[in-house]
Amino acid sequence: MSPDVREPASARRHLFLVLKISVSIILLVVLFRQIDVEQLWATVRRASIFWLVVALGIYAVNLLVSTWRWHLLLHAQEVAIRRRSLLGSFLVATFFNNFLPSNIGGDVIRISDTAGPAQSKTRATAVVLTDRALGLMALVLVAATGASVAAAVHPAALPIWPAYLWAGFLAFVVAASPAVFAPDGFGRLLRPLTVFHPEWVGDRIDKLTDVLSRFRARPGALASCFAWAIFVQATVVVFYFAVSYALHLNMSLSDLAVIVPLSFIAQLLPVSVNGFGVREATFSFYFTRVGQPLESALLISLVPQALIMICSLAGAAVFVSRTQQRTRTA
Repeated sequence: MSPDVREPASARRHLFLVLKISVSIILLVVLFRQIDVEQLWATVRRASIFWLVVALGIYAVNLLVSTWRWHLLLHAQEVAIRRRSLLGSFLVATFFNNFLPSNIGGDVIRISDTAGPAQSKTRATAVVLTDRALGLMALVLVAATGASVAAAVHPAALPIWPAYLWAGFLAFVVAASPAVFAPDGFGRLLRPLTVFHPEWVGDRIDKLTDVLSRFRARPGALASCFAWAIFVQATVVVFYFAVSYALHLNMSLSDLAVIVPLSFIAQLLPVSVNGFGVREATFSFYFTRVGQPLESALLISLVPQALIMICSLAGAAVFVSRTQQRTRTA
C-alpha cells in the first residue's frame, strides 16, 4: 500500500478514536454530574471482600469454560492444540480486548496463535467467528429469558419487549442454518464475491466451505459449544449478581439477566472506547426505570468492569512471558 493511501486511512482511524474517546468522556461526565461521588466511593469502601473474591472466582470459571468452547470448535476441525496453550492465548486476548481501544484485538491474537496448527488463517478465523456467533446467540437467548421473567414484575420498565429479543434469537438461528446445514450452497451464494479477486477470494470460499462441512459432520461439537456459551452468559449474570451483593445493592437476578446482556449488546456499537460511557448509560437507563438510584447503576457497571480488567492482567503476564521465551528461542 502506497504512503498516499496509508496516510488518509491512518487519519481516519485517529479521527474515529478521538470521536470514540469523546463519546465515552461526555457520557461519563453527564452521568457523574448527577450523583454524589463521595457517597459512591463510600459504598465501594463498604463492599464485602469475601463476595468480591467469590465474584472473581465465578469470572475465572467463565474464562476456563470459554477456553473449553474454543477447544471444542478446534477439535471439530481436527486442529490439535494443548488446552494450556489455548488458555494462555485466551488470557492474552482478554487482556487486549480490555486494554486496547478495540474489541477485535483479542480475536487477532486468537487467530494468530491457531493459524499455524490449523494450517490456514481462514480456518482459524472461521473458528473464532463461529465462537463469537454462538456467544452472541447465547447472549440474546439469556436476555430474552431474563426479559420474559422481568416482564411479569415490571413490564413498563423493560427497555425492549421480550418478543423482540426472541425474534432476534430466531433470526440468528434462521440466518445461520444454511451455513451449517448446506455449506456447499452457502459457498455458492458467496461465489459472486470472486469478481473482486477470483483466485484469492475463491480460495477463501473453498476453505470456508470445508470448515462449515466439518462442522456439519460434527453437529455435537456445535451443540456443545452453544450449550457452554449459554452457561458462560449465565455465569456473567451471576458474576454481576455477586458483585451487587458485595456492594449491598438491592438488585434481583432477573433484572440483571435483562440488563447485563443488553449492556454487552450495546457495547458492540463502535461509538465508544471499550464500551465506557455506553455501558454506564445503558445500566442507568434501566435502573432508573425500575426505581433504582443512579449511583447503583454506575456501581454495578464500573465495579465488575474493574474486576474484569484486574483479572485480564493475567493475560499481560502471559504475553510478557511468551515474548521473553520467543526472544530467548530466537
